[in-house]
Amino acid sequence: MRLTVLGCAGSFPGPESACSAYLVEADGFRLLIDFGSGALSALQRYSDMRRVDAILLTHLHCDHMLDACTYVVVRRYDPAGPLPAVPVYAPMGAAERIAAAYSTEGEPVDDVYTFYGLQPGTFPIGPLTITVDRVNHPIETYGVRVEHNGRVLTYSADTAPCEALLRLAAGADLFLCEASYQDGVVNPPDLHLTGGEAGEAATKADVGKLLLTHLVPAWASEASIVEAATAAYAGPVEVVRPGARYDL
Repeated sequence: MRLTVLGCAGSFPGPESACSAYLVEADGFRLLIDFGSGALSALQRYSDMRRVDAILLTHLHCDHMLDACTYVVVRRYDPAGPLPAVPVYAPMGAAERIAAAYSTEGEPVDDVYTFYGLQPGTFPIGPLTITVDRVNHPIETYGVRVEHNGRVLTYSADTAPCEALLRLAAGADLFLCEASYQDGVVNPPDLHLTGGEAGEAATKADVGKLLLTHLVPAWASEASIVEAATAAYAGPVEVVRPGARYDL
């Protein structure tokens, strides 16, 4: 299983990265987890934009799904002909959300996407075993556990601390975890994690490696996020970058 980071900026595109988008590949199958603002550009840079086998959207905030709207053009109007519809696993309402953002008339996108509503549980996507659960964010949001050949990748999505996150991350080889806020200041509640909270979750879940993502350079320095995370977690910590690849 391989993880490629396409975009990792938190909340809005950063000066050096698109918003959240992560490509997971196994046995020739390609699953795109989240498709945030600017990620279509990165998808073309690091992969083949036509070769996406499935998409999972953790929630319907723009920084995690907006380029699924732009991607309609890629698949509907390819000069060689329309591409096959792609399965999209997402919270309920995703079809209407994408259609409304793509066209003011709410033009249906069911020729491009086949939608499946997420709910807590375990199910296959291609060769991957996926487990999702609701995490602590203002709208319906799912953390994701991906398993293949005995290896585990967990993605926090956007969340404040919660027990569901620890269950999803338990024993994961890689824990791709958001760290949007700075420790030691008053942050909005039940929205995002600090670096310290990400480190605490990694320790409690006994993960192999903590990959920090969804940092917001305009809100907190990367150094302060990493310092807080490493103070709370003794294992390896890395801030992800666009184009970074991790093999499990």
